[in-house]
Amino acid sequence: MHSMTAFITRLTPQSWGLVIYVLGVIGLAGLMLGGSYVLGGRSHGRAKEEPFESGAISVGSALLRMPAKFYLVAMFFVIFDLETVFLYAWAVSVRQSGWTGFTVAGLFILALLAALFYLWRVGGLDWAPGSKSLAQATRS
Repeated sequence: MHSMTAFITRLTPQSWGLVIYVLGVIGLAGLMLGGSYVLGGRSHGRAKEEPFESGAISVGSALLRMPAKFYLVAMFFVIFDLETVFLYAWAVSVRQSGWTGFTVAGLFILALLAALFYLWRVGGLDWAPGSKSLAQATRS
């Protein structure tokens, strides 16, 4: 107990704001959890326990196997969409960066085009199920 009072007396005025904030967050979270427990419904039934999504009753299992293509396309989108952030920053400061910035932005765009061309050649952008094997069969 003595160490707790010593800790409290050593707090600076700036630290009190942080302590009050942390206690407020913990109190608010507790209040929301307690409120949902007190005010929440307690009735159980067959209809209450069925999953419900967007106004349609789900049919079948939720454990669907998605092809890896969906995840690859999502990663390609993230990678190639991030380029717009860099190009937007370059476009905002194009007058300050001058020809050096123009050259660097051009090299950046060329690297992205090379990566896109590589993905296209490898078949990373093909959606059809048999197109990769068809392309390999025509090369042989």
